[in-house]
Amino acid sequence: MMRSGNPALNKKTFENLTNTSGGVMTLDGAVNKTAISLLLLMCAAYYTYSNGNLSLIWPGFIGGFIVAMITIFKKEWSPVTVPVYAVLEGLALGGISSVYAHEYTGIVQQAIFLTFGIFATLLFAYKTKVIKPTENFKLGVFAATGGIAIVYLASFIMSMFGSGMSIMSPDNSSWMSIGFSLFVVVIASLNLVMDFDFIEEAAESGAPKYMEWYGAFGLLVTLVWLYLEILRLLAKLSGRD
Repeated sequence: MMRSGNPALNKKTFENLTNTSGGVMTLDGAVNKTAISLLLLMCAAYYTYSNGNLSLIWPGFIGGFIVAMITIFKKEWSPVTVPVYAVLEGLALGGISSVYAHEYTGIVQQAIFLTFGIFATLLFAYKTKVIKPTENFKLGVFAATGGIAIVYLASFIMSMFGSGMSIMSPDNSSWMSIGFSLFVVVIASLNLVMDFDFIEEAAESGAPKYMEWYGAFGLLVTLVWLYLEILRLLAKLSGRD
């Protein structure tokens, strides 16, 4: 298995799996499970967004993180844990979206449209072989994702001491800050291609049917990251109006 920048999908993800049902996963099956998960996420997000309920942001993220860890270590539970993860992440994202919507009119709708548009476009490009993830492509995306993770970690550590990287702030509308966010959005988008390829390789290797849910989980992780970064980028661009 090739390397991936997605923490939920790595070379050990599809090793030592037991298949008790006899069915095998497919890319289309994983995409269908992703659609179901996204529907659950959006319903939960709409609840907190429409009510402006910010109290569920941290419980949603912390609960989602715990369920994500369970999913990673108990993949056979993914048909149950992934929908729960989707709902928890939705509760958190709805609250965050409400904060952005209060500051920037129309930004949430734009971010949703762009996220789904990028997902659909890249899935089509991958299935029609317009985009072919070569080894150099995989290495480049993996390295860039690792570099972004280091910046995130450094900013988080700095924020614990009362400061942070200004380049990460949605209020920073400098061209350097916008350029960084645009770069992150591009890399997050390219990680979707990596995810598609990873899932297809798993399907070809005869992974169990329940791994379609785990593949959906991997795609969901990337899509949540992409959506949040698109929100941040649009906020920065709005600051230049």
